Amino acid sequence: MLSPINEKMKVFSYVGKMLEQLCSPSLCRSTWFHLGGNQLPINLFYFLFISSIGFFILQSMDVKTTTFTPRNIDLFFTSVSTATVSSMSTVEMEVFSNTQLVVLTILMVIGGEVFISMVILYLRRPFLKESSNDGCKVDPPMCYLNTQSICLDNIELHKIVIRESGSSKSDTFNCEIVSTNDVDMEDLKYKSFKFLGLVVFFYLVFVQILGVVSVFIYINVISSAKNILKQKDIRALTFSIFTVTSTFVNCGFVPTNENMMIFRKNSGLLLILIPQALFGNTLYPPVLRLTIWAIGIFTKKSEARYLLKNSKVLGYNHLLSYQDSLLLATTVLAFIMLQFILFSSMEWSSGSLRDLDLYQKLVGILFETVNTRHTGESIVDLSTINASILVLFIVMMYLPPYTSFSLVREENFEQRSKRSSTFMEKLIFSQLTYLVIFVMLVCITERKQMIQDPLNFNVLNIVVEVISAYGNVGFSTGYSCDRRLKQDGDCENKWYGFSGKWSDGGKLILIVVMIFGRLKKFNMNGGKAWKLL
Repeated sequence: MLSPINEKMKVFSYVGKMLEQLCSPSLCRSTWFHLGGNQLPINLFYFLFISSIGFFILQSMDVKTTTFTPRNIDLFFTSVSTATVSSMSTVEMEVFSNTQLVVLTILMVIGGEVFISMVILYLRRPFLKESSNDGCKVDPPMCYLNTQSICLDNIELHKIVIRESGSSKSDTFNCEIVSTNDVDMEDLKYKSFKFLGLVVFFYLVFVQILGVVSVFIYINVISSAKNILKQKDIRALTFSIFTVTSTFVNCGFVPTNENMMIFRKNSGLLLILIPQALFGNTLYPPVLRLTIWAIGIFTKKSEARYLLKNSKVLGYNHLLSYQDSLLLATTVLAFIMLQFILFSSMEWSSGSLRDLDLYQKLVGILFETVNTRHTGESIVDLSTINASILVLFIVMMYLPPYTSFSLVREENFEQRSKRSSTFMEKLIFSQLTYLVIFVMLVCITERKQMIQDPLNFNVLNIVVEVISAYGNVGFSTGYSCDRRLKQDGDCENKWYGFSGKWSDGGKLILIVVMIFGRLKKFNMNGGKAWKLL
């Protein structure tokens, strides 16, 4: 009889085979070849497609409330925000029914970076069976599988010896195979690729199931949290699945109107969600590497050892080397500490934290600072915090998830082998340039509001909204009727983002920003043609 662990591994292996069958090798090769291995159009089409499907499904369903029906642009905005894991909102979350929350949960899952990277692993697997030349034609990451890497791999497994080239100027070397009975390296690469896909799937499922179970138990044990959901007519299981999924994929949506502000005193719940926010985003590469190491220790699999020794060979950008993983983890913790110190020094006795005790303040500040990169769940009203903290939050939201500090600048294989840039590529702007353009466009569409309601519609609030959408974070200063200069009595405070008060033109611009931000990894080298003298 199989042990529980073996049974689970058997299930995971079966699911992995099912995912592989979703794309036949011939179809994958044909599609990828005609796109030249360029993932940008594939990703753009993917997010537009799932956002559109999500919109039509949400539109066909009834909302929970009978007094309010969201407009089509707000539903499409919500669908794009969910698919791009941005959590920017123009309607209150409690408007959506339980079935609509399920739809939003699915959108978050299939829009999450870990899930997409796992799917790409399964789609790229057939290319490992191609020759190295063909692999480079249809899948550039497969160019890592060059002769030099094969030689180095064999050296690691003591299969070959190196004979230096006769020319002193040559950087190449020849490999001589000593034994033909050892494990074939190409077969090991393929097995390691399959093993990596299985580990990512296991990681994705295990971390979230652990989080859902923990949150569900907490809600049913702690009466204060349970009463909140009961008053809002939200099922405990729905809340657990939705919130944990949203936190892990770094979306930031919560089924309650007030986001996590209503749970600010439930420190246990916040502590459960903090690892979910980190493991699904900024600390995903270090924890993934640690997971592979742990599995290798217990199973003695050669695939695990191969992946740890050759993290860049298979072109999976989330699997970093030991040094890069250590630098990333150190940088993430340093950023959290920096924000924690500034937030504590500026807001400890302020109104935003006044009703919390010492322990609740410490946990609440930690939760808030972790969520700036890039989850977006909040326990405070951002419009009430000090401007210096808001500026620091803007910087944190702008930085990509895998930002790390290193004194040594390394040039990776892709940069060394990249061909010279075309004229059109040189015309591409930098990320900051595009953000300035987006802010200017929003200021144009909202110019009347900026004149009539300057305290709400100020440039800083607009910048926060745009950068938050670009970073797919979801932080917002919101809108307050009390800050209006003209009190006409027709204003009602709503629990949604500042963009909920924008014009349709402003919302459309923010939709573009969210999609642009989700695809920003394809333009990180933009603006290199400009020289500042």
